[in-house]
Amino acid sequence: MKDALTVARALRGFVIEKAPATLLPAVMRRVGLADTYWRLESPVGPVFIAHSKAGISMVTRAKSATDFERGFERRFGRRVTAEKAVPPASIRALVRNVKGKGRPELRFDLRGLSEFERAVLLKALEIPSGEVRPYSWVAREIGHPGAVRATGSALAKNPVPLLIPCHRVVRSDGHIGNYSLGGARNKRLLLEVEGAKPEVLERLAASGVRYLGNSKGHYFCYPTCGGIETLVHSNTVRFRSEREAVAAGYQPCGACRPPVAQAS
Repeated sequence: MKDALTVARALRGFVIEKAPATLLPAVMRRVGLADTYWRLESPVGPVFIAHSKAGISMVTRAKSATDFERGFERRFGRRVTAEKAVPPASIRALVRNVKGKGRPELRFDLRGLSEFERAVLLKALEIPSGEVRPYSWVAREIGHPGAVRATGSALAKNPVPLLIPCHRVVRSDGHIGNYSLGGARNKRLLLEVEGAKPEVLERLAASGVRYLGNSKGHYFCYPTCGGIETLVHSNTVRFRSEREAVAAGYQPCGACRPPVAQAS
């Protein structure tokens, strides 16, 4: 006991030194988790894209590189520096065109997100270019049908928009809704680039149409399933709910997977 007290008193005499500010970034670089970034042009203007060896960690707009670096550190609690190497052509193409079914060739650094938030983002990644799904679809697909609001919150905090395409998720009433990367205007712009025809989606939503039915195959779909141009011309039967569609003898599409409801 006396030995322990002697050691404790001796330790109190040591001067406590703070680690230098450069230590943590150096350690992060050594273990492969340091973040660097590029500035690239996109359909919504210049964006900053941060990445580590684990994958892409952030995509956002900022007035300057300094503002981006400060915002990144505030959000993640770690520093980010400019990347000296040229970004891969695949990254440049995806950011410039924002098209393509999923992003299987990309890895994402989603550390710090909850399991639920990661599930939401990875499900959004499955929505094909030129198509949209409601928040309720995402929630149901990941096994949390009652968590529609939480799903919207997770998408609003998406650290890598454009590449994880949360712009393809719309309100449950069919309206376009807001977007974290510059608001509803940019969301409409991205959907237009992909061929999703946001003005058509808004008209359908305003008239209460949630699904389009194919009279030959007797199945019903979300309005953009397979491409809105073909769908709107071929699937001329309109339904306000899945219950109405099932009551009319239609089955849910196996591709876009609208919910199944029992006819009353």
